Formats: sequence, structure tokens, C-alpha cells
Amino acid sequence: MREIDLATWDRAMHCQIFRNSVMPQYGVSFELDITNFLQKIRERGYSFTFSFVFAVTKCANEIEEFRCRFWEGKPVIYDRINTSFTYLDEGSELFKVVNVEMQDTMEEYVSLAADTVRKQKEYFTAPMGNDIYQFSSFPWVSFTHISHTESGKKDNAVPLIDWGKYFVRDERVMLPFSVQVHHSFVDGIHIGKLADLLQEYLDHFK
Repeated sequence: MREIDLATWDRAMHCQIFRNSVMPQYGVSFELDITNFLQKIRERGYSFTFSFVFAVTKCANEIEEFRCRFWEGKPVIYDRINTSFTYLDEGSELFKVVNVEMQDTMEEYVSLAADTVRKQKEYFTAPMGNDIYQFSSFPWVSFTHISHTESGKKDNAVPLIDWGKYFVRDERVMLPFSVQVHHSFVDGIHIGKLADLLQEYLDHFK
């Protein structure tokens, strides 16, 4: 993590303007084509949740703006962001929040995530970190929009990422996807970059 120099940062004015907004976080929902990705992870026997969290995190970490946060009131940028996701154990209707450090390969991440989920019995193990992407699956509904509970902390810049129930359209498997970000760091163009990077990753995953 390193502090951003406001004197030379070309986004300093934008950051301050949006930081003073009543609600500086905003969200965008869109669809992803997961036809190829779903087939490949099924062939590998991987969990969709673990695999998809890895895919999104890998792509988001390639975009500097998605690694920016506020720390002790100052804008900072992390070298790498880790993951935190909600998970329902079989037979339960109460989710637990599972924190898993990002790995270099999907194979390593899926294995670590499965082991962490299996061992964790508590619903919540610690306060949310700052160096995470926060994921939550919503596999019961193919939503077109989703909102979130608000902590009231205007400097909370951790992106919230959701996906819904996938469905088939014109022989393609489509996935509702939503990302909420802090406007001090992330504009629409950066969400567009994430959408493009992620779709390319899903299309060419082997």
C-alpha cells in the first residue's frame, strides 16, 4: 500500500468533489456471457463461486482505480486486493463471510477457498478489511438491478460485487452482474474496462 500524492495526482479534484457527496458510492448492473467459462470450470470440477470470485478479482486487480481506498483519511493504492465472499453451508439459510487471500492461479485459489470454507464455522470472523473486494452471490433471481445496505461511512471505498441466477438466451448462458464502487476513485470508464477485461477472460478461459 502506498499513499497517493495529492499534489501530482490528476484525479485529486475529482476525488474531493465526489468524497463530499451525500452518497459517493454508485452501482452499475449488466450481463456477462459465461457460456465458455461455465463449461470449462465444470470440466475441472471447480466451484462456480470460487472460480468466479477469482476471475473477477484477477481482472479488477489489473485496473489501478479498483485498488484505491481511503486509509486513515488519506487516499492510498494497494498492490493487490484480496477477496471476501458470502457463503451458505448446505442445509443453512444463514450466510457466513469468508475471507480468502488472492492467489496467483485459479487452481490455488479454489483449493484455498474450499479449505477455508470447510474449516470456518463462525458467521463473521473479523471486521471487513480495506484491501478486499466484497462479493455476494444472489443465485435465486436473475436480477436487473440490486442495491445494498449502507454503512453510513462515506469513505468506505471497498467495491461490492454481486451476481445473480444465470439463464440461457439464444443458446448462450448469461449472468446478471453488479458492481458498486466509490466515485472518488472509479468512474464509468473504469467499470467499462472491468466489463471488457472480465468478458474477455471468461470467453478465453481454458
